[in-house]
Amino acid sequence: MITKVKQMPDLPNPYAMRDWRRVALKYDELVFDERRQGDFFPVLWRDRSGKNGVAEAFGLPSYLGMKRGGRHEAINTVAAVLGATLAGQDKRAGAADWFSMIAAYFNTDNGQRLFLNLTDVQAGRTFWYEIYPHVLLYSLAYYYPGAGNLDAIMLETADRWLAVCEALRDKDGLPDFNHLAFDFGTMQPVDNGRWKEPESAAGVAWLQLMAYARWGGEARLAAAGDCLRSMERRGENPFYEILLPYGAYAAARMNAQYGGSYDVRKLVNWCFDGDSACRPGWGVVSERWGDYDCHGLCGSLTDWGQRWDALAANAGADYDPVRSGYAFAANTFALAAGLVPLVRYDSRFARDIGKWLLNAANAARLFYPTSLPGKQQSCSFYAPDEDDVIAYEGLRKWWDYQSPYATGDPIRYSWGGIDLGLYGSSHVGFFGGIISLTEVEGVLLLDCLRTDYYREAAFPTYLIFNPHPVAVSLDLARGREDSLVYDAATHRLLPGDAGEVSIAPSAAVLAVLVPAGGELTADGDRRLWDGVVIDYNVRA
Repeated sequence: MITKVKQMPDLPNPYAMRDWRRVALKYDELVFDERRQGDFFPVLWRDRSGKNGVAEAFGLPSYLGMKRGGRHEAINTVAAVLGATLAGQDKRAGAADWFSMIAAYFNTDNGQRLFLNLTDVQAGRTFWYEIYPHVLLYSLAYYYPGAGNLDAIMLETADRWLAVCEALRDKDGLPDFNHLAFDFGTMQPVDNGRWKEPESAAGVAWLQLMAYARWGGEARLAAAGDCLRSMERRGENPFYEILLPYGAYAAARMNAQYGGSYDVRKLVNWCFDGDSACRPGWGVVSERWGDYDCHGLCGSLTDWGQRWDALAANAGADYDPVRSGYAFAANTFALAAGLVPLVRYDSRFARDIGKWLLNAANAARLFYPTSLPGKQQSCSFYAPDEDDVIAYEGLRKWWDYQSPYATGDPIRYSWGGIDLGLYGSSHVGFFGGIISLTEVEGVLLLDCLRTDYYREAAFPTYLIFNPHPVAVSLDLARGREDSLVYDAATHRLLPGDAGEVSIAPSAAVLAVLVPAGGELTADGDRRLWDGVVIDYNVRA
């Protein structure tokens, strides 16, 4: 189903899986510790500027070592709050109500009334920086319903993006997002003649679907579908940064719940292929870099964002474009948020997404300082925290005669700070909330509900991929001894109970834990247990 995943090993080598939930919780503990002392610490500061009517907010530097204070980014701070929440923390409790502070990104002082990446910025510069903060907000609002005024911000901004869909409709009646951004003052698209960000249609489709699931409104559902159709109509891969996986998820969910016919296979493969028409090479790595399997990481496969002559000058005559590649922590972590819950609505992708995330979760350790020798990282002078939870911004396939090479952009471009990026590290809770280790090495338990926001009622659902050449058994009971397991990948009730689930070699189980004694019924292509959908596509 996913062409790139066929090129990945079932079990990556060397295998050294981190406990991603522990990493996420330790990262949360570290960066929200205002009393932490040491080089570069503390990192958090209180923002008492009162912008946008929020008396107190907080900031984190985008990169370690940057000056504290001043402007701060939602893709960093809000991601940190969301990541911790996904990993099980309540960010309204403790030293401060960090959750409520993020309302400062709702730009009211300047009249934008949008949830943007800074607390004092105008929209119209770049779609992904203006849509992705809304994705983070809507995700958080799901976990804190009725808290603060984020529900109201979600509702208002959803309607504003709905108006964008109407303003961008072309002669065929579909919104054309093949632009750089949108100016909410003039209600016109913005272009710069250099690049476009058509994947924004995927992000807006997801926003509208979430708003529809939360509040209803047929115009929202129709807009979500129109955004997906406008993207499919292109025929060219629109992947630019981070939004496309959310569109793939939206397509699968709309097919399953609302009778859509969107091409999920095309959208998912676009996330992986690296043949983007607007950002050449952007996709998922399916290679071994040096002595390490780096399959599954997300970023540039060609390092297209760097000038060839600059690379050549740095590398000398040994530079070879085939050696180039630059994967990013934030993009890799974020990819899971859309793709893992997608399998609930289109189980055809269960095996491939399980296999991909096993590879990605294993390779993602290489973003962290203790995973590579000093000569293979740009900041070997940095003594990492005791839990090693702040990651480099990215991992290059080849740099300074080393492969791979952990690095980032700040030192190279003299931005201030060092190459360890908090904005990427803040996303680790996406892995931490989804991925659990099991008693079998190499077998992960992936929570398909964790980022399946504003969903219908559901029983606990886990994706499990077995990378071994022999069958393995897992105990999924975990306090649910009276549960049975329905496998939505093979569309059948498994024998026995959740205490011992067998997974065939190189196969996946999409395990739905249902209470014993319930009733299995059919509704077209759907299967229900006690009236709750447990399988959306029996005939897929």
